[in-house]
Amino acid sequence: MRGEPRDGRIVVVGASLAGLRAAETLRESGFTGSLTLIGEEPQPPYDRPPLSKQVLLGKVPACDTGLPQRRDVDAQWRLGVRATGLDPIGKRVLLADGAEVPFDRLLIATGTRARPWPHPGEAALDGVFTLRTSDDARRLAERLDAGPRRVLVVGAGFTGSEIASACRERGLAVTVAERGPAPLVGALGGTLGALAAKLQRAHGVDLRCGVTVTSLEGDGRLTGAQFSDGTRVDADVAVIALGAVRNTEWLAESELAAGPRGVTCDAGCRAFDMYGIVTDDIFAAGDVARFPHPLFEYQLLSLEHWGNAVAQAEVAAHNMVNPGPRRRPHLTVPAFWSSQFGLNIKSVGVPTFSDQVVIAQGSLKDARLVAVYGYRGRVTAAVSVNQARSLEYYQRLIETAAPFPPPPGAADQRESPVPVPSDVPDPKMLSHGPTVALTGHLPDRRLTLVQPAR
Repeated sequence: MRGEPRDGRIVVVGASLAGLRAAETLRESGFTGSLTLIGEEPQPPYDRPPLSKQVLLGKVPACDTGLPQRRDVDAQWRLGVRATGLDPIGKRVLLADGAEVPFDRLLIATGTRARPWPHPGEAALDGVFTLRTSDDARRLAERLDAGPRRVLVVGAGFTGSEIASACRERGLAVTVAERGPAPLVGALGGTLGALAAKLQRAHGVDLRCGVTVTSLEGDGRLTGAQFSDGTRVDADVAVIALGAVRNTEWLAESELAAGPRGVTCDAGCRAFDMYGIVTDDIFAAGDVARFPHPLFEYQLLSLEHWGNAVAQAEVAAHNMVNPGPRRRPHLTVPAFWSSQFGLNIKSVGVPTFSDQVVIAQGSLKDARLVAVYGYRGRVTAAVSVNQARSLEYYQRLIETAAPFPPPPGAADQRESPVPVPSDVPDPKMLSHGPTVALTGHLPDRRLTLVQPAR
């Protein structure tokens, strides 16, 4: 790299939302050097949230979910080719087609993929799907168009619940299987998980909690599934919604702090090596990144949120082309939303970083409310159900570490809230993954420390 940070060669591995927004920000920040984007999928960047909503409902074709570009990024696009390795010393990204792409600075934005059904033979049955890519959504929508007799959804996190909602809106019979005590419980805790369970059953979902699917059955084509409680269900479509796998395998020999929980980086998006030393030319952003946040006791957060991918990509790009004193941290409060069974659910903060929750506005009975979460006497999150206009107030409470339970702050607060345990389960109890993971400092591999000779 030539001495000026706005020159040289930047490579972005991951050509989805975070990669595209980073590339745009690099150009907006005055980067004039060469820019290369590498993506495993052959199509240009597209938007993923519509896949489990509009696409499955047949309202939007999967091919029409492309992300608009805010500006021309003047980049070389290497699409349809997978990154297989990283040489941090020689500063090269290795590709599956045998090519090597040199860089001066690198952004890792490889995101996640759907966790597959663990039995390959059963996963290969005709009628078994996952939902992560545009092609996944297209194939599943086509199968739903054909009118299956019953759809089995394995996992009741946000993706699984949105799939079930779309199927019921189509009038299809749906069974949802969840290892945990309720849908969404891994992201929102027990109180709103119980509301989600009641809602699904009210909409005709055959919801089975506290059970696992022990096998998918069929001879070439799916015919049904066996459950751990000894029951069986006939189904000709099964959607596996067991959470996400972070795309870090290609970094196994890179000596970066990368593993199943993601690529560990600092608040400025600079990646750490496996010994905890921060790099100055390798950055991470989006679903694959794992970073500390001061509002949550500097525990490492892994987020699978659209807004986080955008905000973190912009911070990473800014820091890649600015010297140390002008760099800034990624301190955005996590936020996400979901639409299912007629409800609009929005969240700020980290609901799982809590020990108590209160219904600060509205009521569970009316399914119109704001639930506020607290940890050790301070506000850490808020979730609205069909009442999103109130969230801005609670976001300010989170940002200022306001006392929990919160004081009255909205005109339609009905009564003094009474805190109850938030009932956040151990993730090992769930068959769906959380969209926010507090991972703490848990190394993904054992290291032997070799002291230098004196």
